[in-house]
Amino acid sequence: MTGPAPGPLDRVAPRYDGGSLADVLPSALSVLGVPGAADRLGLAPRLAGVRRIAVLLVDGLGWYQIPTAARYAPTLAGLAATTGRPLTTGFPSTTPTSLVSLGTGTASGAHGVLGFTVRVPGTDRVLNHVDWAGDPDPVSWQPVPTWYQRARAAGVAVTVVSRPEFAGSGLTLAANRGGDYRGAAGADALAARMLAALAAGDGPALVSGYHPDLDRHGHLSGVDSEPWRLAAADVDALLARLVDGLPPDAALLVTADHGQLDVPAGHRIDLDADPRLRAGVLVVAGEPRVRYLHTEPGAEADVVAAWTELLGPAAHVLTRAEAVATGWFGPVPEAHLRRIGDVVVVCRDTYAVVATRSEPPMASRLVAYHGADTAAEMTVPLLVVRG
Repeated sequence: MTGPAPGPLDRVAPRYDGGSLADVLPSALSVLGVPGAADRLGLAPRLAGVRRIAVLLVDGLGWYQIPTAARYAPTLAGLAATTGRPLTTGFPSTTPTSLVSLGTGTASGAHGVLGFTVRVPGTDRVLNHVDWAGDPDPVSWQPVPTWYQRARAAGVAVTVVSRPEFAGSGLTLAANRGGDYRGAAGADALAARMLAALAAGDGPALVSGYHPDLDRHGHLSGVDSEPWRLAAADVDALLARLVDGLPPDAALLVTADHGQLDVPAGHRIDLDADPRLRAGVLVVAGEPRVRYLHTEPGAEADVVAAWTELLGPAAHVLTRAEAVATGWFGPVPEAHLRRIGDVVVVCRDTYAVVATRSEPPMASRLVAYHGADTAAEMTVPLLVVRG
C-alpha cells in the first residue's frame, strides 16, 4: 500500500492487482521454481537460495492488531517492524474465503467460496463453509486447482499442518487439496510438525500451517481481553520456535486471514426482531458484518429501500450487480453469481447485523467480528524470515 495508512475503520479495497493474500503462495512457489507461479510480492531478492518455505497463517492476526499484541508478543512485534508489510485479504474478510484465496491464488469470485455462509443456488439451504462435510462436492463447488496441487506436480514436497478435526473437511479439500495433511492439536505440535516437514528430504518443500486460537479468543472475549493476550503470547512462542528451528536453506512467511473489530452490544442490529427487515427476504446468509439477502421475486428494490432506511449510516446496502461492480469479489463467473445475495449489506463503523432466533445463539453474543471492508478487518501482515 502507498500513501498515508488508512484508519482502522476506513474502507480498504482488495489489492487483487498485487499485494493481496492471494499472492502469497504463487510468490513463494516462484522462488521454488514452480512453473506459472508469479512473484507479485517481490520475494525473490530476499529469498535467493531458499529451497524450503513454510507459510504460517494465524487466524485473526490483522495488521492493525499487531500493535495491541506487541506487549505480549515481542517476537511478533520485532518481525513486524523489521520484515513486515501489509497485504489485503479478499472480500469478504472471513476465514473460509481467505483460506481458499490463499490456497488457489485467486479472488473470491473465481473460487466461489464467497462468505462464511452462502445459499446453495436453487435451494433454501445455507451452506456453512466451516461446518462442511462434503455436500456439495468440494471439487465441484470450488473448481480452481490449488497451488499445493501445482507445486506437487512440479516436484515440490507439500505438507499441510492443521487441527486433526479439519482433516478431510469440505473447506480443507477446497483450500488445501494437494498437500499431505498432518494433524496438530496445539501450537507445540504445530511447530514440531512444520519443522519436521521442512527438514525432511533433500528437494524443494512447501509447508503450510494454520493456528486458530487468537481468532477464537477475539470472537469470544474481544481484542485485548485477557484470553486474547494469552493467545497472542502463545502465537509469539510459536513464532519464536519456528524462527529458531528454520533450516539454513529455509524461509518462514507469516500471514493471516483477516483482522477483527469489537462490536458493542448497542451496535448489534437484530434482523429477527424487526419484521421490516424480514419483509420480502426468503433466505439470509453471509455473516454479521456482511449479509447476503435472497429476496422474494420482485422484492429486491423494496428490500434495498427498507434496509437502507432502517440501517442508515450503519451499513452500505447494494444490489448484487452493484456489489459485483465494485470489484470486491474480482470477476465472478456466472456459475458463482447466485451464491451472492440479491441484496448485499456491508456494515460500517462497528455495527453488525445478527439473527438471534434463526442463527446459533452464540453468533449474536460474540464480542469481535470481521467480514467487511474496513482496514482493521481487511489488512493482514506478511512477515518474511530466512533461516
